Amino acid sequence: MKKKLKISILMVLTLVAFTACEKTNLDAIKSIEGTYIGTLSLGSDLKNTSIVTHGGLDATAEVSQTDDGEISVHCFGGDIDTTFTLNYFTHNDSILVCLSGTDFELMYGHMPGTGHLSDGMMSDNQNGETEWEHHMSDEHNEGDEHFGGFDMLNHSYGYTFNWNGMDYHFQGTKK
Repeated sequence: MKKKLKISILMVLTLVAFTACEKTNLDAIKSIEGTYIGTLSLGSDLKNTSIVTHGGLDATAEVSQTDDGEISVHCFGGDIDTTFTLNYFTHNDSILVCLSGTDFELMYGHMPGTGHLSDGMMSDNQNGETEWEHHMSDEHNEGDEHFGGFDMLNHSYGYTFNWNGMDYHFQGTKK
């Protein structure tokens, strides 16, 4: 009787853990999808995320999921209207983003996924590391730069990007 009870409890705990893991990624993308209202500032250096601003103009960023682990960001304000695709990774109370596809290859010198130890993007996650920590250890070298992400506690999004040869920084809060 005790053995059956222990097995039943173990099965319930396993189901709860599995459900919680599945829900985390879905909740993350649902919570970052949407419209962010803020400002777009001209920056002095794309590689410096604490850019010097030269005024700012009202801008909007519309974030939507395009694929598993990938978002599309449509950023517009003034004469600027651009759309770019980013990969996203959970990290504690943030969701951080990284370039995707050929933009990733041009920036870091290899295609995304070539650093992973086994099949699938996160299947070799170890030692309780967050998705972001795993991404950094498998895909990047020390000193590789990144340009923004989502602050889940403040429902805000900030990202620095290059458009028509100029560097811009969007900062906004979810509407």
